[in-house]
Amino acid sequence: MDKTTLEALETAIQASPNNSILRVQVAKGWFSFGEYDKAKEHFKIIIQKEGDLDAKIHLAKCYYQLDNCSPGIIICEEILESAKVDEVLKLYIELLIKDGQTGEAVERYQEFQEELNWFDESLERQLKIPVQAGDYENESASDDDIFFEKPDLNFSGVGGMENVKEEIRIKIIQPLTNPELFKAFGKTAGGGILMYGPPGCGKTYIAKATAGEINSKFLSVGLEEVLDMYIGNSEKRLHEKFEIARRNNPCVLFFDEVDAVGSKRSDLRQSGGRNLINQFLKELDGVDAQNEGVLILGATNSPWHMDSAFLRPGRFDRIIFVPPPDQPSRKTILDLHLQDKPTVDVDTEKLAQKTDGFSGADIKLLIDMAAEENLRKSMKSGKIEPITSKDLMQVVKKVRPSTKEWFNTARNYALYSNSSGLYDDILKYLDL
Repeated sequence: MDKTTLEALETAIQASPNNSILRVQVAKGWFSFGEYDKAKEHFKIIIQKEGDLDAKIHLAKCYYQLDNCSPGIIICEEILESAKVDEVLKLYIELLIKDGQTGEAVERYQEFQEELNWFDESLERQLKIPVQAGDYENESASDDDIFFEKPDLNFSGVGGMENVKEEIRIKIIQPLTNPELFKAFGKTAGGGILMYGPPGCGKTYIAKATAGEINSKFLSVGLEEVLDMYIGNSEKRLHEKFEIARRNNPCVLFFDEVDAVGSKRSDLRQSGGRNLINQFLKELDGVDAQNEGVLILGATNSPWHMDSAFLRPGRFDRIIFVPPPDQPSRKTILDLHLQDKPTVDVDTEKLAQKTDGFSGADIKLLIDMAAEENLRKSMKSGKIEPITSKDLMQVVKKVRPSTKEWFNTARNYALYSNSSGLYDDILKYLDL
């Protein structure tokens, strides 16, 4: 069915609103063309009149595509009360993930797995479920159940950030490639590096590139994979992550937003949070097991919220500032994001000059906004309208660098809470 036919059917359904067979065709037609708003309205009418299961599933899918997850979640829960349909089980978990309820998604997925013997490999990879619930102390748990990444990028694919790469080479890469030389000076492979800076500037990207540079496994640990409502379980989960990395060295163990797990103990009211921090420090010290070959990278936007104990030698003993990309790096990022899009006469060198202070995420947003605007033009003209420098320059005026707010906060810490010299790089960057 082409769009012309579909529009004719849309006119027909207005003349015959009670024709349910015709309305189903129209609804599915709009759905197939990605016109989810139009499809949604028709499916809602079908459900009101017929209570059709297929229409409910399609409506939930519309909400998923429209990034309006809450109504879709409610629909799936209503369906699952009476029928455990595989398609709905998966859609329900995907809606929870997209809505940011990763912890709830993990819990519900494990319930379905236990009750229905149901599993989905793609969801397990998204949720990064390491072992079955309650199995944290099982030392014989197979590491095949862990989702390790083997990044296909290395430092050659990271534009700029030379200071960051050099620190990682000295701390992590060289001890692995020249072990005898480093042992002569009492140095072993492993240890921790904390990267800090404004959001969207490539901290996660360079962590993956580090794993690719040494051809090691990469295990990313999110907050939702550690925290547990039951006393003691969070510490067990954290210990298991370290044990997995130790059994699979060399391994890059990456903690994103590490300040959420390693916040200042003086700021915590409950003992559970302090116990988790103590466990984290114990794992970093390698008290019960050696961390040789375990390369621990942490990333945070708020180093001032970290407990000072994490910054002592032997733990996160290299603290690296990851600034917004410089001009050559911005040009590289622009070229990368534009390479698969229709363009004509785009001067990325000039654009790089006009985007000072932009993070990598800001640049991606800039490209996406220009692409969306040209997509609208293309839909109106009926032909591809390529992105030009003029289009991008117009969008640059609308995008405010997200790093400015971060630097406003960081500047105060660098000026007034910098007795240890931790924030000297911020002062240097701001030329203060």
